[in-house]
Amino acid sequence: MHPASPPSPPLSERVQEALAVTLRGCEELIPQDDWVKKLVRSEATNTPLRIKLGLDPTAPDIHVGHTVVLNKMRQLQDLGHQVIFLIGDFTTMIGDPSGRNSTRPPLTREQIEANAQTYYKQASLVLDPAKTEIRYNSEWSDPLGARGMIQLASRYTVARMMERNDFHDRFKGGQSISVHEFLYPLMQGYDSVALKSDLELGGTDQKFNLLVGRHLQAEYGQEPQCILTMPLLEGLDGVDKMSKSKNNYIGISEDANTMFAKVLSISDVLMWRWYTLLSFQSEAQIAALKAEVDGGRNPKDAKVALAKEITARFHSAAAADAAEQDFINRSQGGIPDQIEERQLALVDGAPWGIAALLKATGLAASSGEGNRLIDGGGVRVDSNVVSDKGLKLGAGSYVLQVGKRKFMRVTLA
Repeated sequence: MHPASPPSPPLSERVQEALAVTLRGCEELIPQDDWVKKLVRSEATNTPLRIKLGLDPTAPDIHVGHTVVLNKMRQLQDLGHQVIFLIGDFTTMIGDPSGRNSTRPPLTREQIEANAQTYYKQASLVLDPAKTEIRYNSEWSDPLGARGMIQLASRYTVARMMERNDFHDRFKGGQSISVHEFLYPLMQGYDSVALKSDLELGGTDQKFNLLVGRHLQAEYGQEPQCILTMPLLEGLDGVDKMSKSKNNYIGISEDANTMFAKVLSISDVLMWRWYTLLSFQSEAQIAALKAEVDGGRNPKDAKVALAKEITARFHSAAAADAAEQDFINRSQGGIPDQIEERQLALVDGAPWGIAALLKATGLAASSGEGNRLIDGGGVRVDSNVVSDKGLKLGAGSYVLQVGKRKFMRVTLA
């Protein structure tokens, strides 16, 4: 019989904290034992671990859903580890097939460069710019050339590639798969080789690509990275993942008032998931707040605190306070301090009918919609509800309001 292995020494408080921070809100940590070993070695040698996140600049703006992985990066950054924000300018030209049921058309070089210009500026609202390594994967991908690409492709099999769900489903369904799509996970995996990453983060839809990185690192004689997948954040509707196409998103470049109001619009149930994935409050603080709500405290108090935290992150604490006051003003029928202004002419001195005015200002898509809004009590002029669809407005300045959020100061002359 072989002698029993000696028991592992207990983990230090610092390693336990780092593991807890890593696991908070995550979907999977693969393999967890290897990550613990890396954390222990990091502490023993006082060497930061290299933590990688790659984002392809496929669109010019980032929404709050994208910041779930950025938040995790910031949490690990605050523990002293080296985070690498990788802009996939090369891989974007291939097009990520993840979750696709058809070939994604690649972007032009000009589109990629235009989008990349805004990416890091927006990510810096979450990450600490002074402690963030910024890289572009064209740095090592372009020099590979045809010979290097062929050598890289020899390190992964077609059978393994076809295990990927979207490729498997498309092949079974008779839908086309272009050869260049096989290159995407290979090139993303090669990024991990080039950066010698210890941990790579991504959404749950990126799991296959992240595992390819582990495989390629082993092929190139490196210690394989661990992978950490984060869930895809549900949008404002609480059903579908946050997406611009679903119009259930909060863009991080949106104005403070809109951002604050959108966070307050989410359900009480969704609020706690957002707390876990988006808030920088500790799990103990969140648990204490939830206990207060369960004990009878108004859940709106917790939602306001979350809205202020998120708004302050992307704007400022003062802007968050102002957004809260603006929301209160709107809720009480008041008029915000800053609203859009328009000037319209009186044709031959004749007054404007209210429905036509709503259409002309863009507050309603048509006069018919304007009349329906009036019927529903959703239109105000100078804070007074409009009940008469025949209302006409002559020369003067008026504040038009549609619903709770649309305001416009209109001057007729």
